[in-house]
This record gives sequence, C-alpha cells and structure tokens, in this order.
Amino acid sequence: MSQKKINQKNKSKSLPRTHQKFTYTQLQAFNKQCRSQLRPDDRQWLKENGYKNVGWDGAIALYEKIIDYKAKYDLEEESLEDLFLEADRIGNKYQTSEEIEAFQAALAFEVNAIGDLIDQQFPDTTTEFIDYGT
Repeated sequence: MSQKKINQKNKSKSLPRTHQKFTYTQLQAFNKQCRSQLRPDDRQWLKENGYKNVGWDGAIALYEKIIDYKAKYDLEEESLEDLFLEADRIGNKYQTSEEIEAFQAALAFEVNAIGDLIDQQFPDTTTEFIDYGT
C-alpha cells in the first residue's frame, strides 16, 4: 500500500476536534442559543469587541465570554446571605474542627456583646400587660 493511501486512511479515522465536549457545530449552536439569552448591552459589547461565532478560535473565545457572563448573572441573583453561606462553606473546608469551634465561640461572644450594646443604647421602656383571664 502506498504512503499516500495510508495517510488518507489514518486521517479518516481521526476523531473530530472538540472543545468542552462540543464539536465545532455544537459549539456554534450553543453560542447562538446562549448569546440570545444575554442582556442586550452585553450582546452589544460582544459585537463591538469582535466576538464572533466563526472559526474555532472565535467560537471558543465567544463560548468562554458567554460562560463568564452566565456566571456573573448567577452571582447577581444570589442574596447576600447565600454568598456568606457559600463563603463559610468554602472556608470550612480548609479549617480543622478545633479552628471552626474556636471561631464559632468567638462569633457567639461578639454577637452577644453587640446585642448588649444595642440593649444599652435602645432600652425597651414599654410595659406590656397580658391578660390570660378572658
């Protein structure tokens, strides 16, 4: 068999190029669908800055920018409480149980001290009478 036929045979067996498990056409379809879900000002920014869904490099760059925008949108939707809980969860992975307990004890002490200061600054001077006889 000639060298040319062997090369052609090997080329036909090669796997298609992918990015994040997307083939080129799948990546383009994903970009098209997700770009339409972005806010109009973000779509305009992508257009002005040359992010196009053409060619491997362009499609990959657009994909990465769309993923960044989606992550930003997800972050905007979370409440401040959710962000604190997530930060606490992440921080706890890197602490020992003793460190976590010490922090919780110090936090409880500080919260009680703040509560006492608030009670001193804003005393409850109203008297409530509750009649259980009726």
